[in-house]
Amino acid sequence: MSTEENQIEAQLIQVQAAMLECLKDTNLSKLIPENKNILGSGKMLRSQLVLALGAVNGIPEKESINAAAAVDMIHGASLLHDDVIDGGMIRRGAPTFWKKYGINGAILFGDVLMFKALSLLVDVNRVDLLSELIDRTGEVCRSEVEQELILRGSPGTWEECMLVGRYKTGSLFAFAAVAGGNKEPEQAAALREAGYILGTAYQLADDVLDASGNEEVSGKTLGTDDQRGKTTAITAKENAPEDPIAFIFHLLEKAANLLKPWPEIHTAWDTFLKVTMVPVLEKHVHASVE
Repeated sequence: MSTEENQIEAQLIQVQAAMLECLKDTNLSKLIPENKNILGSGKMLRSQLVLALGAVNGIPEKESINAAAAVDMIHGASLLHDDVIDGGMIRRGAPTFWKKYGINGAILFGDVLMFKALSLLVDVNRVDLLSELIDRTGEVCRSEVEQELILRGSPGTWEECMLVGRYKTGSLFAFAAVAGGNKEPEQAAALREAGYILGTAYQLADDVLDASGNEEVSGKTLGTDDQRGKTTAITAKENAPEDPIAFIFHLLEKAANLLKPWPEIHTAWDTFLKVTMVPVLEKHVHASVE
């Protein structure tokens, strides 16, 4: 493991601590020890992206830690709500929160996570990132509405599938990328777009996993997309590329190319892809039910 990887591993522990500290003044903090699959037990891809880019850009560590904790808390909230909507029974190898505490409990806990996450950015006086996170989280919500209320029951076109991926999943990766930036508008715009593309690739790969993966290996309930008639990379045949898997990895290259004007950022991004992201996507798209 490289020095950079060791540093990020150490910082992820601080991110987990920041999330717990943020919830310390709520009575819900009592539920975290018995539900470790809610916060900080997953891959923490978005946090890792913030930390990797922030280190290169010289972002103060406290700012990077809080931004990483904020985006992972928003992501955790979205998973709590998604499990209710999809009827998911397993999340990160353990029973989903709603199965243990009911639908009302999962919805309310998700709401608390969302609003407490915003306070983390106020604490480090990053109003710019607060605005960014509010905007990107709004996109996640609007995309979920689109998939659930407008597209549900339709196979959809590839263009519709791509838009779902861009905003449902890409939005929080876009925030993570911007949070690791140096506040320079041109760089921020390139990082944001690269994050959108990266998240789109991740969502397309997740669609493949849901259709053909192994629940024991993935640690979560699969097959719900088909059961609920969602528009995904599996159903969207119209205008789809001949090789959707190759297309997913082409998106990674496209995202990285946007960052070439900033060599250090480009190198950090490529390292994140190689060490962290590509292995996850490879596992998703090559998984099969045994």
